[in-house]
Amino acid sequence: MTRRVTRLEDLAQLAGVSLATASRALNDSAVVSTHTKRHIWKLAREHNYPFRRHMPSGPIGAEATIAIVISRPQGRVERLSDPFILELIAGVGNAALERGCDFLVSHVAPLNYEDLSALMTTNRADGVIFLGQSSLFADFNRLAEQETRFVVWGAQFPDQRYCSVGSDNVRGGRRATAHLARLGRTRISFLGDLEAPEVVQRHQGYIEALEEAGLPFDPDLVVPAHFEIESAEAAVDAMIARGVRFDGLVAASDMIALGAIRALLHAGLRVPGDVSVVGYDDVKMARYSNPALTTISQDTAKAGRLLVSKLLSSGGDEPIRSERVPTDLIVRESCGG
Repeated sequence: MTRRVTRLEDLAQLAGVSLATASRALNDSAVVSTHTKRHIWKLAREHNYPFRRHMPSGPIGAEATIAIVISRPQGRVERLSDPFILELIAGVGNAALERGCDFLVSHVAPLNYEDLSALMTTNRADGVIFLGQSSLFADFNRLAEQETRFVVWGAQFPDQRYCSVGSDNVRGGRRATAHLARLGRTRISFLGDLEAPEVVQRHQGYIEALEEAGLPFDPDLVVPAHFEIESAEAAVDAMIARGVRFDGLVAASDMIALGAIRALLHAGLRVPGDVSVVGYDDVKMARYSNPALTTISQDTAKAGRLLVSKLLSSGGDEPIRSERVPTDLIVRESCGG
């Protein structure tokens, strides 16, 4: 038996609006209220109405269109200029090109479940890749009860109900710290924003490596810093001003590591002579810093391929398995060995 195709007239009747209003809503007309558009778009998806042809989100001929949404880090303004985010977007873009898909970067920054639900209901793309989950874990779990057309770059949790792709943060933090311990560093600091779930996991690896090396954990050596050079520089300045002694530093990102190095050099300390520094991400500028930055690499090209392939596989009855991208220690000049 052939399945009946939902027509525009059917959609208008289901929504209780005129044919003209339904058409305008599908074309994202400003004369239709946001509430009405969301309602009609939701009905269109539920009844398999092929409304994307009425709402072009990219050049004609693409196999699909993928929206990239950058989550706000702990409620702050997201930074599209962050080098790691740019490399991750490039990884997604190259993977989309290989699959014949277009992609767009949205400036919508969801803060709660209502924002996520509205975004999924009203966006014109075939699926959404969220770069980062900030504090939205519970909201993504709730969203997954109704929606499958999304994947998330970020940490994985035991009771997670949605698909995520991310690096092995615990192992990365452990490898960075263990490397400094092997070099004879005994007062190793950890610098990062412990409100971020990925940083929490890297910090867990840091603690595990200290225990394995027989080094004591000192809370004075754990210092918060956002993923920004200026924030890290100010945090290390404050540590030095307080007289906190440390001879090694594990940074939760390369930007944090570069800010820390600036502060150390301004204070007259040598890197790596006085303090060895390890970053996390292996952004391109890490190899060109002075000294070149030892860091934990994340394979953004592989991450992009996984995110795109899992998104294009979503939408069925079977859940899509989350996956971790391997991390590697890249040894350069900033740690001294």
